[in-house]
Amino acid sequence: MTAFSLGTFGFPEVHADGRPIKLALRKGLALLVYLAEAKGAVSRDVMATWLWPEADRETGLARLRRLLHRIELALGEPVFETDRTSMRWSPAVALTVDSHQFETACDRAAFEEACQIYRGDFLAGFSPEDSPEFDDWAFFRREALRGRLVHALERLVQDKNAAGDHFAATAYAGRLVQLDPLSEVYGRHLIRSLLLSGDRSAAERHHAALTQRLRDELGVVPEAETEALMSPAATAQAVPTTRYVKGSGVHLAYQTYGSGALDILVMPGFVSHVERVWEHPASRTFLASLMKLGRLIVFDRRGIGLSDRVGAAPGIDVTAEDIGTVLRAAESRRVVLFGASECGPACVKFAVDQPSRVAGLILFGALAKGCWAEDYPHALRASQYDAWRRQLVAQWGGPVGIEAFAPSLAGDPQARAWWAGLLRAASSPGGISAVLEAFRDADVRHLLPQITVPTLVLHRQGDKAVRIAAGRDVASRIPGAQFVELDGHDHWFFAGDHRPVLEAVRRFTETLQP
Repeated sequence: MTAFSLGTFGFPEVHADGRPIKLALRKGLALLVYLAEAKGAVSRDVMATWLWPEADRETGLARLRRLLHRIELALGEPVFETDRTSMRWSPAVALTVDSHQFETACDRAAFEEACQIYRGDFLAGFSPEDSPEFDDWAFFRREALRGRLVHALERLVQDKNAAGDHFAATAYAGRLVQLDPLSEVYGRHLIRSLLLSGDRSAAERHHAALTQRLRDELGVVPEAETEALMSPAATAQAVPTTRYVKGSGVHLAYQTYGSGALDILVMPGFVSHVERVWEHPASRTFLASLMKLGRLIVFDRRGIGLSDRVGAAPGIDVTAEDIGTVLRAAESRRVVLFGASECGPACVKFAVDQPSRVAGLILFGALAKGCWAEDYPHALRASQYDAWRRQLVAQWGGPVGIEAFAPSLAGDPQARAWWAGLLRAASSPGGISAVLEAFRDADVRHLLPQITVPTLVLHRQGDKAVRIAAGRDVASRIPGAQFVELDGHDHWFFAGDHRPVLEAVRRFTETLQP
């Protein structure tokens, strides 16, 4: 049996025993790629509809049969296993697919190998033509793989600089800048690596080029952290330390700051990035203020930010498990969980499952159920939620949603640029679509009466993203919970006037001191 290999990074290619096979059939290439990616049987009806959406069912199925025959003629042997309703690559065929090799390398933390395999974006420049369903699938797959590449490159920059191989770190940082030229985080990775390698003139050139791009494209100036890198007195290595811990086969990125009798674990919502979160002045001020109350712990849950990208969206149970993994790595003894928005349910789950490790629970702008039900009118209906999710995904990479999440910052160009960059760094459109779809179906109402730890529920009266009625509902279901209504319309806890938030947290944590 011939050994076939399928190249999907860039324009798709087929090789047989190492020899290139010319297959001048765009729909044939699309079919081979999709069946390989599916790793199992695919419905004939689905494939015919995808490839020939304008045709009726019988015509589409007839075209599919002819296409299968033409592909096998071109390849020189049968490669499909079919029945009346489905088809697949034959299990007897020795098939390798570069996208699968890339993901396997990422799973093994073999990031250099992964970056060598990734020669270009998934199916870049390829379309079977007149097949919008296939094009949509390819787009989301492309973005998911690109997100894993970004994560791999960031890990390599960190690891190579830590090992003193600054030349290699510079090369990987350069690839990051190529992927997102407007990202100051990636720009700083490159500038810092060049400074560590001793090439200050190159660092100055890249700093000037980044400054020009930000001015021309976004109308903003570089952030203070970027400018500080070029100060002669600055220490290039004086950056926050991101650590990793492995739990359930996934590497989780986390950071700890400060000290104190209490630990405060902050989970900010549906996206996070443990390094970018410090780059907005208001966010940095808020987190620094929390450090006065105890040791601060931040982390990216699996699939988000600097933690490993995974194939499935992290559900509440999995995120609660990740909380435990990070707390063990940080050697936490008494923790206050600060769960904002979509991360509230996971904090609820952990507090119920492991109350002995939780000194207190703070829920900010949170809700107990992802979408509307007859007995839960506090959230969007499923159809409304899905429309919002599709809009968010369609505009991903820009400052999408900031008008609802932080109306007080929506007119600030630097805040908009920071939010857009955080979104790009935190996830891909396909990845975040799966995360939000999972949250839509979440429901922790049954857990709320089981909470036994002291609980504070905070909610702004005019919250544009989550109605205050959802916060009142959460508090009413938790025995002994304290509910505090705050002025303002911002959903982000650090936006607007965050002093009342910090004051409420301070009073609450004082009651928890041993």
